[in-house]
Amino acid sequence: MPIHEKSLIRPENLEVHEHLEIEGVDVSGHWSTFIGSRVVADYNEAMEEEIAALPGGEYIHRCWQCGSCTNSCTVNALNPDFNPRYWIYLIRMGMESELLRDKDIIWQCVSCHKCTHVCPRDVVPEGVMKATSHWLELKGHTPKSHSMIFDEVFSEQVFETGKIEDGRVIKRFFKRTGQALAQPWMVDMVKGMLRNLPLGLLTRMGLATLVAPRTKDWGDARAAIEEYVAEREEHNRKALGLDELIQSARTEI
Repeated sequence: MPIHEKSLIRPENLEVHEHLEIEGVDVSGHWSTFIGSRVVADYNEAMEEEIAALPGGEYIHRCWQCGSCTNSCTVNALNPDFNPRYWIYLIRMGMESELLRDKDIIWQCVSCHKCTHVCPRDVVPEGVMKATSHWLELKGHTPKSHSMIFDEVFSEQVFETGKIEDGRVIKRFFKRTGQALAQPWMVDMVKGMLRNLPLGLLTRMGLATLVAPRTKDWGDARAAIEEYVAEREEHNRKALGLDELIQSARTEI
């Protein structure tokens, strides 16, 4: 799985001599550019298995590094540093420290699924990106992203009532992320609703925000969903070895 993009060479790994002569030939300046050797200090041989154990990462082992995902990527077209092919390579090679250098942009995947449609090996790169983002959060390498917080708020709403009430979800999301509710786009949207939506519908929406209606006989379904979610969370912790880390930390304390 060769890495050939020039953009992937870190600037700090480039060595340029302003004045250099080799066997009588002046190669000063860019002619004397060398790529410094890299040392992997924290090789994680289990990283591919950890990513593969999370939803979306199941088929990462199929990747043969053709680059179709990166070539079709919507985000890569705007930011060349967003490179799914390269990150999959790092994961499979266990180069955790190298992957963590891009931890602040991996979450930027917009789920356009272009990479998934063009992948000749059905790797589902979009799923791998989401699994990697989740892995970063579970391992404590990054704080929870806004998308992850929104997923949690949305899920809590479903578990609690069996219904989705948009106003309540948005209100809780803004509160949990420290954002003001009176966003300019929100104000414009509400004004448009007041102008165009029937009074009866607006009344029902307002009551739903205050009362939080529930699906009839939701208790059993909620218990089943919560049990399943707990099983998946336990599976994720075991896959990443988090239970062992927590137990080790408690022992040291």
